[in-house]
Amino acid sequence: MRSFLSVVLIVLAAVLVPLGAIAAWAKTEIGDSGRYVAAMAPLARDEAVRGEVAGRVTDAIMKNVDVGPLQDSVASLVGGAVRSFTTTSAFQGVWNTANRAAHASVVSALTTNGGGNDVRIDLAPAVEQVKRQLVAQGVPFANRIPVEHTDLTVVESTKLGPVRTVFRLLQRIGVWGAVGCLVAAAGAVLVAVRRRRALVGVGLGLAVGAVVLRVLVSVGRKLTLDGLPTDSDPSAAGAVYDALTDFLSTTAWGVLAFGLALALGAWLTGRPWRRGRRAAEAPRPGPAPAE
Repeated sequence: MRSFLSVVLIVLAAVLVPLGAIAAWAKTEIGDSGRYVAAMAPLARDEAVRGEVAGRVTDAIMKNVDVGPLQDSVASLVGGAVRSFTTTSAFQGVWNTANRAAHASVVSALTTNGGGNDVRIDLAPAVEQVKRQLVAQGVPFANRIPVEHTDLTVVESTKLGPVRTVFRLLQRIGVWGAVGCLVAAAGAVLVAVRRRRALVGVGLGLAVGAVVLRVLVSVGRKLTLDGLPTDSDPSAAGAVYDALTDFLSTTAWGVLAFGLALALGAWLTGRPWRRGRRAAEAPRPGPAPAE
């Protein structure tokens, strides 16, 4: 009975690895504004994202500029200024501020049925910065550029509907899924008749759960990119997805390494050759006394 209960707890721990990690991610990573901004911050240095931002800002400026036959030349000038701006620390600040403002729409898109299927960042501050740069360079029309809302869609999918119910449930579970995983793993060892063997089972169970988590992240990426509209940039969208799920990927690799190390360590401490060597080193009984 104890062995059966130990096996059940090992299976439960394995199941709770992906569930606990995703629940903790939903609660503490996506649900927290500061951590969300920190996760998105590296995207300001991603070439695909920079290119998408530069294209949107350039288009927003040029739609309000009419210089006749010089339109293409001016567009090239503006595009160069925008691309130059995206490499500065000022752009990093604009990007972080825009993402902090967009966090509420992220939570709404993932939890509210009427929250829409996309998350957009307002790039108007970037337009303002580029306008100042062009004015400083003496570009004649620059002071007439209006600063309007310019949206960059960072998350867009037609398949968010079924995700919302699951996401709300995961947020309620929060970190308790991870706590449950640890309790189940410890319980599996404590109730086992052969605890070393149970440790091997727990390690392998954690490793299997980590592999499942990594597979789920990969499948989620494919589904997200498959649900993109045809005019979206898959490279930029993929970079956003990878940034948002970095916590899950890191957790998966960490748990996989820990689980395999635990299983290997427990197995090595019980290898037959060690028992054989201990038996060989045991003192042998002396010859029986002569009668």
